[in-house]
Amino acid sequence: MSHFLRNICFLAICCLLMLPVQGAEQGSGGRVEQARTFIEQLDRGEASQAVREFDAVMAKALSAERLQALWGSLEQQHGPFQKIQSTRVEIEAPYEIVLVSCQFEKNRVMARVVYAQNNLISGLFFKPDGEYQRPGYVDPRKFTEEPLVIGKGLWELPGTLSLPVGEGPFPAVILVHGSGPQDRNETVGPNQPFKDLAQGLASRGIAVLRYDKRTYHHRLKMALLSQRITVREETVEDAALAAQRLAGDPRIDPRRIVVLGHSLGGYLLPRIAAESRPVAGLISLAGSVRPLEDLILDQTRYLVQLDGEVTSEEQAQLDALAVQVERVRSMELSESVSAVDLPLGVPASYWLDLQGYQPAQAARTLSQPLLILQGERDYQVTMEDFRLWKEALAERKDVRLRSYPGLNHLLMAGEGKSLPTEYLVPGHVSEKVIQDIADWVKTLRPL
Repeated sequence: MSHFLRNICFLAICCLLMLPVQGAEQGSGGRVEQARTFIEQLDRGEASQAVREFDAVMAKALSAERLQALWGSLEQQHGPFQKIQSTRVEIEAPYEIVLVSCQFEKNRVMARVVYAQNNLISGLFFKPDGEYQRPGYVDPRKFTEEPLVIGKGLWELPGTLSLPVGEGPFPAVILVHGSGPQDRNETVGPNQPFKDLAQGLASRGIAVLRYDKRTYHHRLKMALLSQRITVREETVEDAALAAQRLAGDPRIDPRRIVVLGHSLGGYLLPRIAAESRPVAGLISLAGSVRPLEDLILDQTRYLVQLDGEVTSEEQAQLDALAVQVERVRSMELSESVSAVDLPLGVPASYWLDLQGYQPAQAARTLSQPLLILQGERDYQVTMEDFRLWKEALAERKDVRLRSYPGLNHLLMAGEGKSLPTEYLVPGHVSEKVIQDIADWVKTLRPL
């Protein structure tokens, strides 16, 4: 996969299949000073100077005007910028990330300035530097949270159980991540959609389990398996173990356990249902239906066309990706094909495992009721996927489908054309989504 498309996926948080990789050289020293200068330029209104530090992909996705507007929105929310409080560096090979704590009048905001090996900025995120800012629909008096471990042996995963106050046993929802290494909150830039979901539902009497994904918590061990990995190791097995763990907790009603999958998690719901102990219901939150290789190609086309122009270099990269996608579709694909020749550098084992998998068709024969929810502004999993869910499940009377105008892939509100840069702005999962999930779970018939 080319450097160009790797950066596209990194910037847009849309890399569906980012698997952990090992080792890379650390960048040169002076990055902290570069990052400080970058923030100071934004404060002086010099975004046109600041964007000169962007690599080609960042420059295309985030113009000087948009960058200055983003800084302005931070000042509107947090008050005027005052000073840089502190800096530190983290390494996420092959990237070097400078964390800049920015003191505004009302709050501190953490800027994550991501540098590639070419010393140019290849990613930029802002998030509150401090405690999680609860949305208004969360009532902390109505639930408690405690650590909880799922899994077994080498693959144990730390998680958090949000438990309503009062007499149990309670219905429960298990949150299953989208693609890529994800923490238990499914943190994307400054946003924590799984924390919103967990605390919003717990405020409404429903227990919620969220946990760090295996490819996040066990990155190095997973890297050793990267050429043999499938969705079972990445996602399915741990979701099934989470259901088993909750069923053995006396505070949880084992007859009312529901699995909620976001994005890739929604795509894999039939696989999870087949491997899990019986669960009472399944929820797809922006879950895809189309083959993953098709989504990767469609998302990349969308991103490179955002500025209305596709350069010859970009077209060449798109053509190269299309060849890789065709290689995945080929019945001649075998494990001898190098990951370098496949989309996103994901190994043949992953693609072979998914050949012929059709989640919407598989969902037709599931015994559990389904709730399918979709944001209408989502460019990663689109209304075409929602249409395919609806078409495939039309004859099932225990399926509810709902789409939400104005919501993006994180089920957060926005306006106009959906852009990857909106993930840089703090937000929360829509309260309508939280309430719809709560209402549906409470009406489910126990097993």
